[in-house]
Amino acid sequence: MTSGLITKNSTLIIGGGGYIGSYLAQLLISSGKDVTVLGRSKSPRYNLPERANYISGDFSDQKLICKLLEEHQEVVHLAYATVPNTSFENPLADLLQNLPATVQLFKEIARRNLRLLLVSSGGTVYGEAFSTPIDETHPAKPISPYGVTKLTLENYAYLYAKTHGLQFVCIRPGNAYGVGQRPFIGQGFISTAIASSIKNRPIKMFGENGTIRDYLYVEDMASGIAFALEKGHISETYNLGSSVGRSNLDIIREITPLMAEINCTIDIEYLPERSFDVKANILDSSKLKKHTGWIQNTNFSDGLSITRDWLWSNRNEF
Repeated sequence: MTSGLITKNSTLIIGGGGYIGSYLAQLLISSGKDVTVLGRSKSPRYNLPERANYISGDFSDQKLICKLLEEHQEVVHLAYATVPNTSFENPLADLLQNLPATVQLFKEIARRNLRLLLVSSGGTVYGEAFSTPIDETHPAKPISPYGVTKLTLENYAYLYAKTHGLQFVCIRPGNAYGVGQRPFIGQGFISTAIASSIKNRPIKMFGENGTIRDYLYVEDMASGIAFALEKGHISETYNLGSSVGRSNLDIIREITPLMAEINCTIDIEYLPERSFDVKANILDSSKLKKHTGWIQNTNFSDGLSITRDWLWSNRNEF
C-alpha cells in the first residue's frame, strides 16, 4: 500500500486521533515520515502507532498551532467538531466551531509556505446528484449545514491560495468502513449494522431502502489521502471512493449470510427519511488515480468479512 510514496518531511495531522487518522498516521510512519497528531481529547480515541507523537490540544489555540507549524513541513487537516446529524440540529454552532479556527489555520500555513491537505466531505458537499458517479465538476449544492460549512472551508482555501499563496490539495472522501470502526456513534452504517445483528438489536434504516453511499475500506481511504498529500496537484480537488453505490438495504442483504455464519440474525427498524440525507452519493475517483497513481486494494466482500470478524471478536467492548 505504501508503494510509490515518496519519503520526505514531517507531517502534522490535525484531528488524527480518530478512526481514519489512526490508519493514516500508521501509513505515513511506515513510509518514513515523522508524524505528530493533534487531538482535543487527553488521549487519542483510537490507537496510534508508538512512533506517533500525540499532543492534546485544540487547533483554535493560535499559540499552540503556530508552535506546531514551525516544527512541520506539511499538514493534514482532518479535524471537525460535528457530524451531519448534529450540524442539522444546530447549524450556527457548526459554523462557529469549525470555520474561524480553520480560516486562521489557512493563514498560518500560508505564512510558513507549508503544504496542506484539506479533508472535506464527498458525501455532503455535492448535495443531490444530477448523475452518478459524481466527478469533481459536478455542482456543489449541499443540503445540510455540515456540507455547507465543508464547502465554505474549501472556498476559503481557494481564497487563501489566491491571496496568500496557500499551497493546498483538497480531498472529498466517501464513507470509510473496516476494522476498528466503533459502532453506535452516529457514523458508520456498516459497523453499526453488523454490531446491531451481533447484539440482537434492530438495524435502523431511514426510508424504504435507506440512502445510497460509496463505501471504501479504511486502509484504502488512508492510502488515498496519503497519495493526495504526496502527489496531488496544488489547488486541485479530488474525490476518494470506490465509484460503486450501495444502499443501506444492499448492505443488509450482503451481511445477512455473513451474520448467519455466526448464528446472528437481521432485524430492520424502518424510520422516516431525514431531510438532510442525500439520497445517493457515488464518487468518481478517476482524477485521483490519474494524477497520483492511487488504486483501491480491498474488495468489498473481503472488507465486510474482516470487519465482521473484528466486531465479533470485540463484541464485549461495545
